[in-house]
Amino acid sequence: MPDLEIDEPGAREIEITRIYDAPRELVWRAWTEPARLACWWGKRGWSTPLASVTMDVRPGGRFALMSVCDADGTLMPMDTVYREVVEPSLLSWGADDRVATVTFLDLGDGRTEMRFHAVVVVSDEAFANAPVGLASAFDRLGEQLASMDLP
Repeated sequence: MPDLEIDEPGAREIEITRIYDAPRELVWRAWTEPARLACWWGKRGWSTPLASVTMDVRPGGRFALMSVCDADGTLMPMDTVYREVVEPSLLSWGADDRVATVTFLDLGDGRTEMRFHAVVVVSDEAFANAPVGLASAFDRLGEQLASMDLP
């Protein structure tokens, strides 16, 4: 796993692990294809318009999107750069105040373990809300995977 360090006071870690009933290649595609990512990115009640998604999935490539709150139109932009890409097992991206890595482990029998690890510098309120929002997004990812087919 790449080094996830931010040399700033207040940097905190978030870790979430999920097991999906989907082959690793399918989980990888859900994370690396704009049309698939737009279907699940963000917590329930938020949308990510496909037109807002930019994914140049290679080290140094841009990863950007805009999530929109369905209730009030609040915008949550993300604009970062991929740090490491090892298909189909690892994605890492980051900016000055946050870095994230997601790994995909083939468990056999068509199941995949996804491990998300992030280091962030955010307010106490944002940090308290982050795991809840991520868990909701990863629930949506599981629902999306259930409806996806290979190739």
